[in-house]
Amino acid sequence: MSARFPWVLRLPRSWVLNAATLGPLGRMGRAPGTLGSIAGVFGYTLFFYPLPGLTYLLLLGALIYAAAGICEEGAHLLNAKDPGEIILDEFAAMPLCFIGLEGAMEKYPMWLILLAGLALFRFFDILKPLGIKYLQRFHGGWGIVVDDLAAALATALVLHVGLFLLG
Repeated sequence: MSARFPWVLRLPRSWVLNAATLGPLGRMGRAPGTLGSIAGVFGYTLFFYPLPGLTYLLLLGALIYAAAGICEEGAHLLNAKDPGEIILDEFAAMPLCFIGLEGAMEKYPMWLILLAGLALFRFFDILKPLGIKYLQRFHGGWGIVVDDLAAALATALVLHVGLFLLG
C-alpha cells in the first residue's frame, strides 16, 4: 500500500500499470528505457516545446509528481523495487533535458538538439555517473524517478554548455 501517494490507490490497477509502462512500450522486451525516453522526446515536442516558462514548469512539476505516484504503485503491483518495464520515469524526465533551450532550437536544427538530448540522457541514465547511482537509494516512487531527473539535469547542463560554446 502506498503511503506517499494515496490518490493512486483510487485508480484502477490496470490503468496504473498501463500508465507506468506507457502501455505496451515498457513490455516490449529490449531497451524499454530507451523506448520510454523516445516517447518522452515526442511528449516534449507535443506538449512542452510551445509553452511559456511558468506553464512549462507547472506542467513539468505535475508530470513528475504523477509519475512518482504511478511508478511507485506500478512497482508495488509488479512486486519489484524498480522494474525495467516501468518507463514513465524516463518519459517524465525528458522535458527537463530541454528546459530553457527553446531559443537554441530556433537557431539550430531542432532534431539535432533532440537527438543529442536523447543520447546524453540515455548515457547518464544507463551509466549513472556523478553520483546519480546513489539517488536510487530513495524509496518508493521518488526512488524510481529521482535518478532520471538527475540524468535529465546533467543532460540539460551539457546541452546548455555545448550550445553556449557553439555561440
